[in-house]
Amino acid sequence: MAEQLPVEFEFRANQTFAEYFPGGNEEIIGELKKAVAGIGEQLLFLWGNTGQGKSHLLHACCHEASLLGFSAFYLNCRQSAVLPPDVFNGLEGIDVVCIDNLDALAGFADLELALFNFFNQHRSNGCRIILSASCAPKVIALALPDLKTRINWGLSLKIQPLADNDKIAALSHKAQQLGFEFTPKAVKFLLTRYDRSLSSLWLALNKLDVASLSAQRKLTIPFLKEVLKNEP
Repeated sequence: MAEQLPVEFEFRANQTFAEYFPGGNEEIIGELKKAVAGIGEQLLFLWGNTGQGKSHLLHACCHEASLLGFSAFYLNCRQSAVLPPDVFNGLEGIDVVCIDNLDALAGFADLELALFNFFNQHRSNGCRIILSASCAPKVIALALPDLKTRINWGLSLKIQPLADNDKIAALSHKAQQLGFEFTPKAVKFLLTRYDRSLSSLWLALNKLDVASLSAQRKLTIPFLKEVLKNEP
């Protein structure tokens, strides 16, 4: 069996807008939904620090497009070193193309040129492109000037980090979706004793969910201490 490349080409159908806690990012979600539906901007550039849910939102865009009857494609550029130069071939007619972690593409000349050519063809077909990166489009370190110019044509959306109160609500919301109760008191304990980045908190929540089901115990503070005692 051929070794599978560590690259994401398909969107995760379980990461939807409904599962995303927006906090102060309601307007961003509105712009994404309009773009997907074909009544908003043709090019969107979503950026912000790692762990703020950019990948989730791109997966959600693909899911939304599928529900609306549009074709969609998701590409994660995190492993650009193993992406083939023809990765964009055949995508010109896809209604919604989401390209995640675009900044990881910087410095790969063949891929930058391939994206530039794809961008021109895709845009001329009236399709939508949604990009994400950890930095603003004006400062992304792409070597191809024309590609950088094209990227700056779109609407730039900076995702805002969640405040602590929003994180408490987000964790409670996620726990409810997973089917268990996570009291505000337990959530506050987790926030004071654990890495506060959302990506780390989601991993902790999933671990607690598995541990709770396995031990048939509620998520009390003593149980949280027991499960997370070896976590950094």
